[in-house]
Amino acid sequence: MATDRLLAQPGPRPAGGSGARTTQPSASRLPSLTGLRFPAALAVFAYHAALPIPTLRFFADDSTEFRFVDLADQAGGLGVAFFFVLSGFVLTWSARPGDTATGFWRRRMVKIVPNYVVAWALAMIFFAGSYTPVRTAVLNLLMLQVWIPDFNTYFSVDPPSWSLGAELVFYLSFPLLHRALRRIRPERLLYWIGGAVAAIVATPALAYLVLPDTPGVPGGYDSSVVQYWFSYVLPPVRLLDFALGILVALAVRSGRWRDIGMVWSGLLLVAGYVATRWVPYLYAQRVTTVVPIALLVASAAIADRDGRFTPFRNRAMTWLGEISFAFYLLHFIVLTEMRDLLGTKLYSTPEGIGLLLLAIGVTVLLSWILYRLVEAPITKRFSSPRRRPAGPARTS
Repeated sequence: MATDRLLAQPGPRPAGGSGARTTQPSASRLPSLTGLRFPAALAVFAYHAALPIPTLRFFADDSTEFRFVDLADQAGGLGVAFFFVLSGFVLTWSARPGDTATGFWRRRMVKIVPNYVVAWALAMIFFAGSYTPVRTAVLNLLMLQVWIPDFNTYFSVDPPSWSLGAELVFYLSFPLLHRALRRIRPERLLYWIGGAVAAIVATPALAYLVLPDTPGVPGGYDSSVVQYWFSYVLPPVRLLDFALGILVALAVRSGRWRDIGMVWSGLLLVAGYVATRWVPYLYAQRVTTVVPIALLVASAAIADRDGRFTPFRNRAMTWLGEISFAFYLLHFIVLTEMRDLLGTKLYSTPEGIGLLLLAIGVTVLLSWILYRLVEAPITKRFSSPRRRPAGPARTS
């Protein structure tokens, strides 16, 4: 079929002349980017742990609780934007010559679907099943909840899992999108990157301008439910983050990327996160951090390619990165169930911090179990179609 050839087409060669050097990596593995996945997942954990709702709150002291909320208020948006940009970058960097679209789709589905279904089932068993309508539960199981502009639908069952509905669209579109973006001449890639960033910046502006501003998002944030859905959840809009990752990977590969290093990229990311406190809510979700995210992803990949030290390439961080997908899916379930088991009691600041650290530890343990028993063996077994044994040789 025609789609089988989408990943097998050769890309354009870098133009000649100064500044057009080719910097092909020696290997497709990027352990620092694997290691960076866990801090991103931990940022999403912090956001959910800080939600000011009784079913998640641990701290008795209001000032401690409010400081925690202020500190982690946009950590979820940061973590999700990082994963979306990272996904486009890594898939482009590791694209296999001669691969087929169906082969690519098969690998992605066996990677994400088993963990997703397990997390969905656990959430339904422990808490969501008692109040989730059947229609909403089915939409969630099929990763279709992100297409419904209703807060209690797109954040249903296991709330962090909404991003997998967006990732599903990314994966389905990647063969065609990758083929199209590879045709861009290397000297024009930075213009396309600028265009992707401009489109991301324009998204909340468009939402505020043309979409109704009521009803508001729960929590009193400066956004309506439909504005938030359009700017933050809707897969075609978040495809811009994914496309940015693809474009940055192509720029790095073609030698058209100016690396500022991981330290400066990290400092810019911190500055972008601090800036979220002074911009409207929808802009804070990803506008102030998406460029530093792209810079950090590129810098980590270049450091790996060049064999330079990074604090994310060690065995512990890469192991945590490997289980980070399971951690992302399970952490809300652990937080909710732990809070339920503890009853209504609130705790002192040291006790609350200890309980949050315990929740992280429990989630890491359960994530390792899910990775070892489900994700790793299923990925290994079903990523490639089974080869039929050769028949006996015929003799004349």
